[in-house]
Amino acid sequence: MDLSSNIQRLQPSATMAVSALAKQLRSEGRDIVDLSAGEPDFDTPEWISTGAIEGIRSGGTHYTPVPGLPALRKAIADSIQRRARRAIDWNGVVVSSGAKQALFNACFCLFGPEDEVLIGTPYWTSYPEIVKLARAEPVFVAGSEGRGFRLTPDEMETATTDRTRGLLFSSPCNPTGSVYSRDELRDVAEWARDRGVWLISDEIYREINFSDDGSPAASVFDLPQDSVGPHVVVDGASKCYAMTGWRIGYSYCEPTLAKKLSALQSHINSNPATPSQLAALRAYGDPDRAQESAAEMTQAFLRRRDLAVRLTRDLLPELPFVPPEGAFYLFIRVDGAFGRDITDSSGFCTWLLEETGVALVPGVAFGDDRYVRLSFATSDEVLEEGIRRLATAVSSR
Repeated sequence: MDLSSNIQRLQPSATMAVSALAKQLRSEGRDIVDLSAGEPDFDTPEWISTGAIEGIRSGGTHYTPVPGLPALRKAIADSIQRRARRAIDWNGVVVSSGAKQALFNACFCLFGPEDEVLIGTPYWTSYPEIVKLARAEPVFVAGSEGRGFRLTPDEMETATTDRTRGLLFSSPCNPTGSVYSRDELRDVAEWARDRGVWLISDEIYREINFSDDGSPAASVFDLPQDSVGPHVVVDGASKCYAMTGWRIGYSYCEPTLAKKLSALQSHINSNPATPSQLAALRAYGDPDRAQESAAEMTQAFLRRRDLAVRLTRDLLPELPFVPPEGAFYLFIRVDGAFGRDITDSSGFCTWLLEETGVALVPGVAFGDDRYVRLSFATSDEVLEEGIRRLATAVSSR
């Protein structure tokens, strides 16, 4: 089949593929412990869902403006303003069909052929594919393993050329769970500012942060304005409000760029689904209640994080991992279990699924073939069963 050069290098999402395979095997009667999921296992809070139901009943089923309902964009801008402690122009907010589309919009508008975009490794599996769809080149930058792979200006400088146009990273990070401190984030932002590089900060997991005081992770909006150059911040309702299926994300940038992002979106999917926007409006329009819901979910993830860490240390002492400070993943190094029959992370995950029914995501999907990703966005019972099966399988090798 003769396909467009636009997609010749495109790879499907490995995380979605593993999750789909696990569901298929379960439907065939296999006893599957799925620890691959990249979404909260909680239902959307009923008071948020009610916003969509009431909206539908009152006629909220028509097109909205391409960048989203003005009321929703203003509510999102107000939420940013509260944490930034400065005036935020709601015209800089573009609501999209998930944070993934917001990232695509930004990369497609900012980058093109011969441009290079730095991507911190390990990375979320879609980052390099989105950059390649923009016909730009992803350039991978590995931070120190001992620092949870967080990037420093020196590491970014080493990878920089005169073609470098952007830097794309997440904090808290998927897949490692690492979180940049405010000082570390400022160092990254100031480097990008001084280099004239577009900073794209993916903050979709920001609320799921395991700090001692329960505060969200540091954001670009927490930094002094003079520390930040040209930037796009991406966030959304999927993780913090358990709204993955509603597909509501957003970007924030200067209004001039926001108009271009909106123009692009107008030719792709017009506006995000209207009922989904009405549900998101309920969440962003009631910040106290939304924060309470997010905090309850984060406490559950914290308990599960502690359980996963304890079990992994007790049952798999030979396998190191990145201590997760946020999100809901454990990034475990498994190359010590490789051998003649298993030579990479994909082989390890295939073997594990076949032998034990435990589904993990191979680290090659995130740019580090030595690791696998385990999600603790599941019940305590499922999590414990999965790690025990993993330990039994590894000890048998």
